[in-house]
Amino acid sequence: MLLDFFNPYFWIISFRNFLYDRKLLPIKRPRVPVISVGNISLGGTGKTSLVRFLTEKLSKRLHVGILLRGYKRKSKGYFTVLERGNLRATLDVAGDEAFMLSYLFQGNERVSLSVCEKRAPGAERMERELGIELLLLDDAFQHRAIARDLDLVLIKKEDLSDRIFPFGLLREPLSSLKRADALILSYQEISPFDFTFENKPVFKMYRKNFRIFNYKREPLSQEKLPEFIAFSGLGSNWQFQRVLEKLSIPVKRIISFPDHYHYRDFALDPSEKYLTTLKDFVKFPPSPNLYYLDFEIEVPGLVEFVEGALKLLP
Repeated sequence: MLLDFFNPYFWIISFRNFLYDRKLLPIKRPRVPVISVGNISLGGTGKTSLVRFLTEKLSKRLHVGILLRGYKRKSKGYFTVLERGNLRATLDVAGDEAFMLSYLFQGNERVSLSVCEKRAPGAERMERELGIELLLLDDAFQHRAIARDLDLVLIKKEDLSDRIFPFGLLREPLSSLKRADALILSYQEISPFDFTFENKPVFKMYRKNFRIFNYKREPLSQEKLPEFIAFSGLGSNWQFQRVLEKLSIPVKRIISFPDHYHYRDFALDPSEKYLTTLKDFVKFPPSPNLYYLDFEIEVPGLVEFVEGALKLLP
């Protein structure tokens, strides 16, 4: 707490939250239900994986619109990346996470995805131009200019002992979790932990059924796997490496890059086989020696909680 007192960033975010809490800064409310998926730390906690999970479940009944900022994209303003399952933009226009989600939901007529730095006008255009029935905001816990019906906040074990930036990697203090409607404890399959806060609903997120896929999206046989050079550019490269170790995937070398890395100076050696994440895989042209590790998400009870809270149950 003493460090927070001398941390200017702490006072900036506290004052900003005070203004929103007192309705002194404008908040725009979309016409459709809004679910925000976010966290309180810099780096990866599995937000995009949770957005993928919720989209897979909720798009069985509704036209789901996903809205992201489009971090590190080479474009400005609003762009529709995926329109009812049809890909409309490139990686450079979309940004890596938006393009990855669009890649996954190609062909699903109940999923659309857009990018916009300002979420409120972006949501308005998605309602008007795409006819979405539910809006999912990726990485929006701190983006308070748009109202939400549910605030789902992911926490990893390391967050509980961390400090606020720049003394640590927290975007906000743990006390900000009072704004959350539910907490999701991530990476339970590699770092299990328990945590509660003010009697808020708590769910645990597990990654399971890990599979290696080639550039044709075909699963690789788990028997006699080749030896890979593994690489990733994530907010938490350590968790990718921990999974490789846990799965006993043969790896001759591991290379870590900064989050959202562009890979323009990274050439694949045709005599080697490479393994990466889906987020990194989509940044490369199809190559027979490049593979990605993918998985399924399990969050017991969360879908039922969301459907009940938004009154989506029949």
